[in-house]
Amino acid sequence: MIQQQYPSQLLERAVQEFAKLPGIGRKTALRLVLHLLRRDEADVVQFADAISKMRREVRHCRVCHNVSDDDVCPICGDPKRDSSIICVVENIQDVMAVENTQQFGGLYHVLGGVISPMDGIGPADLEIESLVGRVAAGGVREVILALGSTMEGDTTNFYIYRKLAPYGDLKISIIARGIAVGDELEYADEVTLGRSILNRTPFEGK
Repeated sequence: MIQQQYPSQLLERAVQEFAKLPGIGRKTALRLVLHLLRRDEADVVQFADAISKMRREVRHCRVCHNVSDDDVCPICGDPKRDSSIICVVENIQDVMAVENTQQFGGLYHVLGGVISPMDGIGPADLEIESLVGRVAAGGVREVILALGSTMEGDTTNFYIYRKLAPYGDLKISIIARGIAVGDELEYADEVTLGRSILNRTPFEGK
């Protein structure tokens, strides 16, 4: 394949940076860069400043590990939410997906991934101990395991179940399998996901 030649090294560098984004090839990256080149300089500066400010200042909630502008995210800080129910999800996109269903009024816990030995991700790499800490602190009556129905998701579900099993009064449930086996939570439609939350079942630990 012939390497595309660029009339400007600055243009080429910008294309290379955009092409590092997931799902963005060099052709798409070039289109995005040329689009920015056609915009007013003030618009491009505002765009770059928004990205830079986001990277510098966005934090992770110290309670649930969701992204936040403050130490505690708006969900954890909302007194109207039911703090006795924690929905465990893989990532931030899953929080947004469940919230869009408008069927869940509890709190969340973002693991930051799932157990995947093939990818070198073990329990210590995830926010599992902090979940156990939240349960141990008291006041939690149910933990909903809302991970994707993949082998890695099921492995993580079982590991968390074993970690939380000593807390006998705690109800551990799993979302109903309206989500097809192998699906990621963030790609499920809102109706299916909402019903999966409402029709959750006890986790059997098998």
